Amino acid sequence: MTREVTHEERGPAVLDDDDKGDDGLIYVCQCGLSDSQPLCDGSHNATTDEGDEVVYKYANDDADGERREVDEVVYADE
Repeated sequence: MTREVTHEERGPAVLDDDDKGDDGLIYVCQCGLSDSQPLCDGSHNATTDEGDEVVYKYANDDADGERREVDEVVYADE
């Protein structure tokens, strides 16, 4: 599985006690889909059925978890 997620650059985020959940932990998004970046909002649940040999494109404004399959991810410097 490959996932491409587009973001706007915002610089480093400073996390503090206000970012802690009810359990006292801070959950940082690792899937790239959270609307609460850099914090996890559970958006990764939309990825549970991704196929192994498929490339997916998620738009950062696609809050309903829909995605599309693409042939490949091509970077500007390649």
